[in-house]
Amino acid sequence: MYAAVVRSFGAPPRFERFPAPTASGEHEILVDVLAAGLHPRVRSAADGSHYTSDGALPLVPGIDAVGRTPQGELLYFVAPDTGPGTMAERAVVDRRRAVTLPPGTDPVPMAAAMNPGMSSWVALRRRVSFRPGDSVLVLGATGGAGRLAVRIARQLGAGHVVGAGRDPRRLDLLKGLGADDVVALDGDDKDVAERLGRVAAEVDVVIDYVWGRPTEQAMRALLTARADRSRALAWIQIGSMAGQDITLPAALLRAANLTVLGSGQGSVSTAGIVAELPSLAAEIAAGTLAVDPLPMPLARVEQAWNTPAEPGRRIVLIP
Repeated sequence: MYAAVVRSFGAPPRFERFPAPTASGEHEILVDVLAAGLHPRVRSAADGSHYTSDGALPLVPGIDAVGRTPQGELLYFVAPDTGPGTMAERAVVDRRRAVTLPPGTDPVPMAAAMNPGMSSWVALRRRVSFRPGDSVLVLGATGGAGRLAVRIARQLGAGHVVGAGRDPRRLDLLKGLGADDVVALDGDDKDVAERLGRVAAEVDVVIDYVWGRPTEQAMRALLTARADRSRALAWIQIGSMAGQDITLPAALLRAANLTVLGSGQGSVSTAGIVAELPSLAAEIAAGTLAVDPLPMPLARVEQAWNTPAEPGRRIVLIP
């Protein structure tokens, strides 16, 4: 078969022939891949920087896809932890990591939206006791997953949603996606802290795609501005666009009711993630949660790797 193949962590994948995978396990089947999203998680696996990378080469990237079974069934599936990824003409599906899609579902928008939507959907449904009416701050709301997180928080019943990011133009667009308020993270520390404290001090949950220095600023600003510091604040770490580490003062933890936790592979079981896929897929199929896809042929994977995509758009490779 043809596939995108990574032979060096310092270079993009190339379109070339690669041995076709074989379904061997009790729950495995071989499907024709129809669409596979080029997500940040895929890029980090392909350059060896993701925390799950084992350094083995060559590899076929791709962590999820929409495929068709020999019987014509349409599936969205998450790739097995071992074996080639989904950016290929065919892929192995473990039926325990797949959901059936309604006939006629467009595979391209589904492949574009499931992965970025899954990050906040699973976080709010599986990592915290999120209740309708709770308020949410999305840090990094101008990125693709962050934009979806704003909409997902609202869809799951958030009473108040705040989006925070650096791009003023993109921040303004968030108000049409469900954000009640937006906060610009540019400027000096004092200005940023004042804005965050004024607008987001009383939130119940923070969905954090940035980490690093912006998170340090935001934590201090929210916790010191909170009217009742004993009121619980759940801080869910999902992405690290601004840095891998933070400095968290001990006094800040003692002086407030802060819970810091992550959401991703390992912190949520595979079964837990898969259990959330049908409801998320239904929202995407209904058009409630959409990402603007940019379809490109798999044969142009090198070009796709170097093609910038605007926030809200997601490159989808079509074998």
